[in-house]
Amino acid sequence: MLDRDIVTLYSTIRDSTSEIMEFLSFDVKNRTLALRRAEIPTPGPNEVRIRVAYSGICGTDLHILEGSFPCKKEGFLTLGHEFSGTVDAVGSLVKSFKVGQKVAVDPNRGCNTCNHCHDGSYQHCQTGGINSTIGIFKDGGFSTHAIVPETQVHVIPDSIDLQQAALLEPLSCLAHGWKRLNGVSVGSNVLVIGAGIIGLLWACMLHLHGLRKSVTVSEPQEKRRKMLNKLDLDFEAKSPEQLKETYDVVVDCSGSAAAVQAAIPLLGSGGRLCIFGVANPNAKFSIEPYQIYLKELTVLGVNINPFSFPKGLGLLRAMADRYLNYDNLGIKVFSLSQYREALDSLKKGEISKAVFKL
Repeated sequence: MLDRDIVTLYSTIRDSTSEIMEFLSFDVKNRTLALRRAEIPTPGPNEVRIRVAYSGICGTDLHILEGSFPCKKEGFLTLGHEFSGTVDAVGSLVKSFKVGQKVAVDPNRGCNTCNHCHDGSYQHCQTGGINSTIGIFKDGGFSTHAIVPETQVHVIPDSIDLQQAALLEPLSCLAHGWKRLNGVSVGSNVLVIGAGIIGLLWACMLHLHGLRKSVTVSEPQEKRRKMLNKLDLDFEAKSPEQLKETYDVVVDCSGSAAAVQAAIPLLGSGGRLCIFGVANPNAKFSIEPYQIYLKELTVLGVNINPFSFPKGLGLLRAMADRYLNYDNLGIKVFSLSQYREALDSLKKGEISKAVFKL
């Protein structure tokens, strides 16, 4: 055999066995998505490579695609900050994980040096928190493989399905919201605004904590109002026009400034408004300070999930069998190549959430 034939044969074998990953590449400047392939990267010394199993599309991803939410400023980005999978490879200095373990990723972290981080509030960190989120500022989970710092990987118990574990990041945010509200007493009259996936998960969490007939979910789309019935929570779904009574607690999961403004007069004395949904950074609403004074209202925001991933895992384990059925929640699974269909179904309100199965 000639030398050139040997080289050709070797190249053919190498190309046929080389490891290739698929991923959705977001062009930050042109705001376009494309399905691409590349060689699977090697993790650094303190990194873990994850073979992604499920990766959810968040409402924030939709805002990024339309250009209304900050993300990486230039070049290309792999979105996806809600994902689960198995450990595929580990860096030379990684001691806490081994190949084959089921894991989920906390996309947020702090710098660990500023005052906010030392106060346990890395959501306010200027270099960490929402300013360095995996899938927003660093490549994330809309990919068959993802490289993640060891410190942001969490082991999932064998009893938890990886499909359900893809909801761990939003559940960890709910756990932070619950802490910010300091809980909600059984018997409180509660209004949840929005019957997308976050509103439905909030409804499930309230039910888990013992609330029953005192919760109302407000949603303008009839399709989404009907989703609530499949969860069998015995909560009432209403259109915004049907809201007449007053509430002790209002949780906005819509990110709509108009919805928040309309909800404030519905708060009773001592009422609490939790702004959980992510609004357009340029959105505004008006409020009467006198009403805050008169009723002693509390308005609080919830920003990501500082140190609440373990609590989110606790919620996941408690809710899995009863509440986290994809069909009942209106979640539809798509392949990565079906990303256009997934985004279109979300925008039309036909589903509450889209999840990629990789």
